[in-house]
This record gives sequence, structure tokens and C-alpha cells, in this order.
Amino acid sequence: MERSPAVASRPADDVVLGPVGTAPGAVEPPAPSAVDPDMAGWQRPGPTAEQLRGDLLVAACLFLGSVLSMALLRTAGIYDEPAAGWLSVLCLALGTLPLAVRRRWPAAVTVLVATAFVLAGELSVPETLFLNISLFMALYTVGAWTADRRRAAVVRAGVVTAMLIWLVYSIFRAATDPDSLPGLSRAGAFSPFVAYMLIQLLTNVLYFGGAVWFGEHSWTSARDRARTAYRGRLLQLERRVVERQAVALERLRIARELHDAVAHHVSVMGVQAGAARALQASDPARAAVALEHVEESARQAITELQGLLGTLREVPAEGVTSGGVAVVGPGARDSVGSLTVERIPDLVAQSSEIGLPATFQVVGDPVPLPPLVSLNLYRIAQEALTNSRKHGGVGARADVRLRYLGDAVELEVADDGAGTRRGPVASSGLGLVGMRERVAADGGTLDARPRSRGGFLVRARIPLDAASASTGREAS
Repeated sequence: MERSPAVASRPADDVVLGPVGTAPGAVEPPAPSAVDPDMAGWQRPGPTAEQLRGDLLVAACLFLGSVLSMALLRTAGIYDEPAAGWLSVLCLALGTLPLAVRRRWPAAVTVLVATAFVLAGELSVPETLFLNISLFMALYTVGAWTADRRRAAVVRAGVVTAMLIWLVYSIFRAATDPDSLPGLSRAGAFSPFVAYMLIQLLTNVLYFGGAVWFGEHSWTSARDRARTAYRGRLLQLERRVVERQAVALERLRIARELHDAVAHHVSVMGVQAGAARALQASDPARAAVALEHVEESARQAITELQGLLGTLREVPAEGVTSGGVAVVGPGARDSVGSLTVERIPDLVAQSSEIGLPATFQVVGDPVPLPPLVSLNLYRIAQEALTNSRKHGGVGARADVRLRYLGDAVELEVADDGAGTRRGPVASSGLGLVGMRERVAADGGTLDARPRSRGGFLVRARIPLDAASASTGREAS
């Protein structure tokens, strides 16, 4: 039976193209869909202009090829009574030219091409090769491009069922017609005629199965590509959020540094300015020394503020820029990197010079500390001494001890609270909050409380192992 479809090779279609929505050879992937491909409402992006032009060219080539094949077969005289030439050309046009819009209306094109295929067979149009290719491409396109998957399944099932019924009917008609295929013997249960018909049936099963499988595979591949693009987009958005959070956290850290620096130096300037005012008439020399301390504290405050604010205005060389977001890198810490526990003795000496006598003692064998831990301990000592000056009163004393305990480092600042206060001192409470945050960031604990015999105690203990791990996370 010559009318049954033959197995066709896979068409040079979008199965072998790049990402959906791009022309072959395109470098940039398409923008991901706003709809999650795993959601029911996802649709495959529509065909590109390049794909539509390719479909138009393929349809024209198939039509011209089918006309040439018809002319050759008509000349060869294979068909005893072929259809008229104009009717044959009309059937061939109906079976090939609709492929020009197969991606826009895949279901309608498939039904039209299948109808033309059956008409060509019933009217004895002398052409089989190009109509088989057209039917294969149409069935493939339904599975590859129909957004409604239920409609795609129904159309394919309906076309395949109708074609198989027509094939069985053709086989039955040939088996009951003695003049059909006279060269094949029909004797025996498994005669050459039966074998030929079984080959035709098997060929069509493989033909339709291949068209359905390749179409479904193309749809699945398109969805996988869209899913990958969508998740890549989510990862980009998440990375930008993380980058912005990193900038925000860095700015919060710098704001905390600003608070500590301003509170310390302004406190020093306030004490010295008050001393200078009190001594201006009775002891001008000591008043001048106090004013020198005010000047020095102001200079130090300006230096620290300039360094800290510079990190907010500049993008360091080590910073990372992604998607227009600057991420503060290690260079942002250089402006405050010199503030370490080695400078705590300077704090103690300065405190003694401005009216809060203090002592400093190191207990144990010093070990290198992570930079962030060393900075935090310096700031805690600075804030604790500032609080002692504000709340301990004139004449109070303070003791600062830095203990290296092998597995931990401990800073203790205690005052005796024996001074006299001239009036109530306003307090925002941010100093203790900042100290607790610094210690918590390093995995340590803070003990801040009034002493039973008077005064106030601040003790910060930071495990060195936890501090190392915290520093590692900060660096990463």
C-alpha cells in the first residue's frame, strides 16, 4: 500500500536551536519569564521573527518539492489513474503551505495538514514523500508549541487515531480487492501480502510515535530552559539583596564607630572645657593646658570622623560592584584598623590627664587577636571609660584590666564611683547596647552592672575560638 506514511527523519526544527526566543547562534539568553515555569500558567515564549521567516521558507520548499515529486511520479506512470494536475497541486498546497504559520496556530495547522494528507490518498495524488514530512512536522509542532497541554494531547490523539483508522480501512480495502498489489502472493496465514501490510502498520506506529515524542521533548526542553533562566533571575535578585544587606550592615558598623568616637571625644572636650572655665581666673596656666586637651581631642575626633565618613563616600578598591550595587570590602576597615588593644594604654593615659585617674594592667601572656576583636575591645574600653567619667563624678578612679586566659580574652573596666556629681547626667543607653552588640558579634558575653561596694563594672569576655570563626565569617 503506497499511501501509508513512511518514517521521516526528525525535521531541522527548533529542537536543535538555542534557548527559546533566540535565533540560532545567539549569544545572549532570553529574558526569563515573569511566571514561574513550574506554575500552571506558564507559557512558552512565542516564536521569534527569525523562526517565523524560517517556517515560511520551509513551507515554500516543501510545496515546491512536493510539486516536483508529483510531476516525476506522474511521468514515471506509477499511478494508473492519478488525480488531475490542478487538483493535485491544490492538495499539495493544502498539505504544505500551512506550515508557514505552524508555531502560531499549531492545532489548526495539524488538522489541516492531516485532512490534506487523507484527501491526497483518496484522490490518488501522485506524491508521498513531502506530505509525510509535512504531517510529521505538524504533529511535532502541536506537542512543541501548544500552550494548552490538554488541547495538545487531544489534537494529537485525535489525529493519530483518525490516521490509524484510515490506515486500517485502507489495509482492509486492499485485502478484499483482488486487483490490489497483484505481485504479492496471498496464500497462507503469513503470506507476502500480510507481511507487507504489517510492515506498513509498524512503520506508521513508529512514524506517529516519533512525532509525538519529539514534540513533547521540545516542550519539556523549553520549560527546563525557562526554569533555569527563572531560577538564575531569582539568584541574581537574591545576590543583590545580600549585597545591599552587606552595605547596610557595614554602614551600621560605621555608625556605631561614629557613636563611640563622638561620645568619647565630646566627653573629653566637655570635661576639659569645664575645667578651663573654672580655672580661667585662678590658674590661667592650668586652664591653658585644659584647652590644649580640648584642642587635641577635637583634632583626634576630626581625624577619626574623616576616616569613617570616607568609607561611606568611597568605593574601596577591594569592594565588589555587581548590578550597580557597591559592596564594601576589606579596604573599608583600614580607617579604623589602627584602633587595637595595643592602644588601650593611650586611652588610660588620656583618661588620667582629663580628670579620671585610671590604671591599666595586662594579665597573662598576650596572644595575637583577630582585628575585629581587637577593635571591639578597644571601643568597649573607650565607651566604658567615657561612662565612668560621665557617671562616676569628679574624683572617681578607674581600673582597666586585659586578661589573656588561653581560650579567651577578657577586658574589665571598673570604677569606684566615689566622685561627686554636679547634677544628673542624661544617658541614652546606646553605649551599653553598642558594647553588647560588639561582644555578641564575636560570640562573647558582657557583664555590665553596679558593684556591691560602689561604682560600676564592665566585663567583656570573648572566646578566642568563637572570635576566629566570627572573623572568618566576616571575611567571607
